[in-house]
Amino acid sequence: QVQLVESGGGLVQPGGSLRLSCAASGFIFSSYDMNWYRQAPGKERELVAVITSAGGRTNYADSVKGRFTISRDNAKNTVYLQMNSLKPEDTAVYYCNAYLSLAGIRYWGQGTQVTVSS
Repeated sequence: QVQLVESGGGLVQPGGSLRLSCAASGFIFSSYDMNWYRQAPGKERELVAVITSAGGRTNYADSVKGRFTISRDNAKNTVYLQMNSLKPEDTAVYYCNAYLSLAGIRYWGQGTQVTVSS
């Protein structure tokens, strides 16, 4: 049974930091690219950060470059999103996503709420 379980969301003041985690099980984690998406109320889901299966390459949305860092630990089947200098516009539900491009297979977590507010 495939599971992606996000944690680490919450309420934080502008300028603060949060670290999201996504624990994976039920598939070969090290073979999948891992992504973080987010969806704010009334907006479409957007891709925030990507990390390749071996962790050699990362990519970020322009809106989070220099503030967010994606990383992974293949030994722990976990992907992380370190979020610094948070802004109110970062408020959204953040989703973990696993993607195997060769087969077109994609898995989603249930999401974790991040709220940036004073």
